Amino acid sequence: MMMIKRAFVAFWNDEAGATAIEYALIAALVAVAIIAGLSLLGVNLGDLFTRLAGCISNPTSACMTP
Repeated sequence: MMMIKRAFVAFWNDEAGATAIEYALIAALVAVAIIAGLSLLGVNLGDLFTRLAGCISNPTSACMTP
């Protein structure tokens, strides 16, 4: 019985896996922030690249305005 208690206490005090879980949670939060940022900027970036492609194929004075 004492051996089981010691094993349980050792298991309870072992924090080796906690670091990996913390890093996984941080990575997940960073991924969510990147996805949210790209989804907010995605439409604007798509419009910008479409406009740039049009200006490259047909340069006019309209391409010089921001």
